[in-house]
Amino acid sequence: MKAVGKPMPILRKAAFVLLGAAAGCALVLVAAQPSSLSFISSGLAAKAATSANRSPNAETYRQLQLFGDLFEQVRAHYVDKPDEAKLVASAVNGMLSGLDPHSSYMDANSFRDMQVETKGEFGGLGMEVTMEDGQLKVVTPIDDTPAAKAGILANDVITHLNGESIQNLSLDQAIDRMRGPVNTAVKLTIARKGVEKPLEISIVRDVIRVSSVRQHLDGDDVGYIRLTQFTEQTTDGLRKAMSEITAHSGDKLKGFILDLRNNPGGLLDQAISVSNAFLNRGEIVSIRGREAEDMQRFEAKPDPGDLSKGKPLIILINGGSASASEIVAGALQDTSVQR
Repeated sequence: MKAVGKPMPILRKAAFVLLGAAAGCALVLVAAQPSSLSFISSGLAAKAATSANRSPNAETYRQLQLFGDLFEQVRAHYVDKPDEAKLVASAVNGMLSGLDPHSSYMDANSFRDMQVETKGEFGGLGMEVTMEDGQLKVVTPIDDTPAAKAGILANDVITHLNGESIQNLSLDQAIDRMRGPVNTAVKLTIARKGVEKPLEISIVRDVIRVSSVRQHLDGDDVGYIRLTQFTEQTTDGLRKAMSEITAHSGDKLKGFILDLRNNPGGLLDQAISVSNAFLNRGEIVSIRGREAEDMQRFEAKPDPGDLSKGKPLIILINGGSASASEIVAGALQDTSVQR
């Protein structure tokens, strides 16, 4: 897999492979070839030339030499012969985990998994998780998935998988253990706020097909649209949903409800285009990096513009609404006077 130029970022506060922070500031490193890395910093491709011009100081070189010495000691003298690639990957993950809870390293397999997820279909239990202070925490279960049906809730802390503690596992390792063949079960031990004893919940794995857009008419005059994630199909699904609602309600339509509760995020370009479906103009989101030239601004465009034709819009969010959901809600709130 070759490194690409300047990809559209994936914003997800916490995910099966952790991609971005709520404000779009986290860093994701994607392994391309074994000897190269592609950098994505919430949509900003790291500039190799700029990085090369920032020479480390003498102390940094000393620390890097220390790491090299320790690596050689472990490689040569550890009681069991270690996997050198895993040693390096663990070192990289350790470095990134020191930045914030939302930065991580993806190897080629994880990157392929991420690509599958953003297409709206993947295997697993059907919940978004993150690692916070060494705890595997549920951000949100995905609607109509095994996790949601089993009663998993946002903010649940997973302490054991099949009776084994996850204390020393990384986020990716814990996720790998929750994945497996379809129709096989995994037992989760859950610590839940307000519940004294740990909960034992067995969940059968399934293929997770996420329909990111659902809609219906509330009464006969309010269009209800729920977005569960921001995948490649979300904007097209939203436009279709709005068209169907308008066709069925006719002149009775008073407005729309956009439900982003427990939506953990997804693709940035979809957050922008979803926002644009309700806006004719105004800034949707901007990305700011360390350097002034890294700044990007995304403005609403009159084509297609506000598909609701200026009708009232209510947006529903909660603690499980993250990242791309926050971008949409914030953009619509900030520019509501321009609709």
